[in-house]
Amino acid sequence: MALGGNPVFANNKNFKDTPSQRGRFNGGADTLAAPAQYSAQQLQDMYNKPAANSAQTGRMTYDDVIMKTVFTLALVLVGAGIGWFVPALMLPGAIVGLVLGLVNAFKKEPSPALILAYAFFEGLFLGGISGVLESSLPGIVVQALLGTLSVFVVTLVLFRNAKIRATPKMTRFFVIALAGYALFSLLNFGLMVFGAIDNPWGLRSMDIPGTNIPFGVVLGLLAIGLAAFSLIVDFTSIEQGVQRGVPAKYSWTAAFGLTVTLVWLYVEILRLLAIIRGND
Repeated sequence: MALGGNPVFANNKNFKDTPSQRGRFNGGADTLAAPAQYSAQQLQDMYNKPAANSAQTGRMTYDDVIMKTVFTLALVLVGAGIGWFVPALMLPGAIVGLVLGLVNAFKKEPSPALILAYAFFEGLFLGGISGVLESSLPGIVVQALLGTLSVFVVTLVLFRNAKIRATPKMTRFFVIALAGYALFSLLNFGLMVFGAIDNPWGLRSMDIPGTNIPFGVVLGLLAIGLAAFSLIVDFTSIEQGVQRGVPAKYSWTAAFGLTVTLVWLYVEILRLLAIIRGND
């Protein structure tokens, strides 16, 4: 969701446009003391000084978000490296990563330690599942990484050129589609756990009636589309956060959101490739 619908931002007093904030951020009267306290030369010197940038005023900047996202993703890679060589850590990584993801998602104030812990444990899961699939389908990890990078770059270029935006109507559709996909995934997981379906990917491995196309291919393309739009929502939230001058600490929230989306996108592409190559 855009910032207006994000409880981390919407319910925080730092994002309410109060008179004192308007003066502080827009050069209002409350930023200057009475002129009588300064000489003409002092006032001229103050006028000639360059305006403070976002970093100097403690507000979130694009550089903040980029650096923290790179740091978070680097920790994902560290965890992935360990998980690759110790596949047994895949399940614990998935469970702990899920718990930490939910905790971070519902926290009103970002916690860098918990966000970085999420990145590491999620990396353990990604490394484990990637290593397992790579052993049976050589080259699939490189394909998934290239696919993830390609979707990210294309989405960013479209956003930067104002070709697509997270409008309220599109966001409502996204939320509904995402809820339906989550419900299907939960149902599919339950059927696999209780042995109702013995296919490797559950219902995803079953062919669409009358065709030789696995249901997971169509669903995978839909999921990748949802993940791509989720990136648009993330970019929109970051853009609005910078424009509104939210506190710099929320760059961790932005980094967490981007990391979650990129992890989701990678998993969906990896699974889609596994279904396609496994059906050859």
